[in-house]
Amino acid sequence: MGTSGTAPLRAVFFDRDGTLIHDVPYNADPRRVRPMPRARESLQRLRSRGIPIGVLSNQSGIGRGILTAAEVVAVNNRIEQLLGPLDLWIICPHVPADRCPCRKPAPGMVLKACTTLGVSPSETALIGDIGSDMEAAQVSGSRGILVPTPATRAAEVAAAIDVAADLEAAVDLLLKAVAGGTES
Repeated sequence: MGTSGTAPLRAVFFDRDGTLIHDVPYNADPRRVRPMPRARESLQRLRSRGIPIGVLSNQSGIGRGILTAAEVVAVNNRIEQLLGPLDLWIICPHVPADRCPCRKPAPGMVLKACTTLGVSPSETALIGDIGSDMEAAQVSGSRGILVPTPATRAAEVAAAIDVAADLEAAVDLLLKAVAGGTES
């Protein structure tokens, strides 16, 4: 798996907004959380195979003073209520001007997730909806799978190595590779 295509899949990371849930900019209200179609089932397929799953999310609303960390945690808790337990949450609260090493497209969150779970980036995949997700995957050594939404730019789709129509198709790509192409 991974960028070389040879390492086993040992963890899958997801972007939050626009990937696991519908994007509500700077959402501080757990009642506004709406999962993407088949998100729960897609995550369950990974869980049932013992593959850890986590969320890596830029949350610049914290750094901008629009959201509090507690509000982000409340939204994340609602996501887990709707989608089931996640093994890992890593949030970057910084604004782009901070140029922190964790904010996607930098590799920091991917690398921290890998360290936390004791896996190599080449044994992981990052599923997201925009180019910065794919860049973070690439520079960290993880496999990136783009799931475009109306917010995804055409250039981001063209630049992506792997593109899936939806979350379920992205998980299909990963599980088929794990099973040597035999997963149905």
